[in-house]
Amino acid sequence: MADLQAIKTILAEGGAVILPTETVYGLFAKALDQQAVERIYELKQRPLDKAMNLNVASLEDILAYSKDQPAYLAKLYRAFLPGPLTIILKANDKVPSWVNSGLSTVGFRLPNHPVTQQLIRKYGPLIGPSANLSGRASGTVFEDIVEQLGRQVIGVADDSAIQGLDSTILDLSGDRADILRQGTISKEALLEAVPELNF
Repeated sequence: MADLQAIKTILAEGGAVILPTETVYGLFAKALDQQAVERIYELKQRPLDKAMNLNVASLEDILAYSKDQPAYLAKLYRAFLPGPLTIILKANDKVPSWVNSGLSTVGFRLPNHPVTQQLIRKYGPLIGPSANLSGRASGTVFEDIVEQLGRQVIGVADDSAIQGLDSTILDLSGDRADILRQGTISKEALLEAVPELNF
């Protein structure tokens, strides 16, 4: 593992770092720093019109960057977050266009890894797309990711925390809930915990 203080310094100064989540490794940087976000796009060779999620630390953070939330949002949060669930909501005017590519929505993620959570609380919101070149499989082995990114980025290596299955993406921005990507959490599990979900 790289020195945690060095990682904190890089984040604070607008740089990018590799951090583990409970699903795959992410490439993290400060979401409200446009140059930091643009650096992530450059490192990943990611199309600029492909929106980023906000990695946040609490339900209050989700409420601070969204609007028109469903009444059951707190119940959903308590059941599954932090954890492998990405929630898409309508974005409010606090979400910069360089994060969500000017869309009317934004995704929220609360990774369940103690070091990553600590850094999100201190420097967040952060963006944290999967740590890989765009179009390649999500990164699950730290050393492979470092090689893939040309050894330009340091981070926290914790391969034992990585499950390898991406988060479930749940879109709550419309009249009906919609699963955009089936990941760790199933539709059945969502409905069991939150029957109010209207798929």
